[in-house]
Amino acid sequence: MHNLADRIKDIGPDPQSFNIEDATNENRDYRSVAWSGRYLQVTLMSIPIGGEIGLEDHPETDQFLRIEAGTGRAQMGAAQDRLTFDLQVSAGWCVLVPAGTWHNVTNTGACPLQVYTIYAPAHHKPDTVQATAALALGDKDDVPADWSVQPGQAHDQHA
Repeated sequence: MHNLADRIKDIGPDPQSFNIEDATNENRDYRSVAWSGRYLQVTLMSIPIGGEIGLEDHPETDQFLRIEAGTGRAQMGAAQDRLTFDLQVSAGWCVLVPAGTWHNVTNTGACPLQVYTIYAPAHHKPDTVQATAALALGDKDDVPADWSVQPGQAHDQHA
């Protein structure tokens, strides 16, 4: 899956199945949306050496992250300046982020940090591919599909 033609195609809320471990490890994009349902979404992420997901808060979105390869630092807390949860994570670990929790995952290893994440509810535009964190941050068109079930009007925050 080193190019767009080989990546998992997000087919929306239709049934889907793929080897998530292989897809995650082969993904080279910062974010690649693999499946968008009405109530949750699966994305694949590759965080470069020394890179990070970026400190953020999803007021109405629970998030599950699974580390498939690499080593990182997971930080969470009630405020961006009070990250009281601080743990080293590596392949096989998951990070569970409750809605409304500030969080970040930083690649502390010597290879890309390969992660898949599940958002509930859906958080990104279906089939979105963002090669870098900078492109993701600047993507103003990255919104969930109209057919996804979304909560109230709270907006994500980024540090």
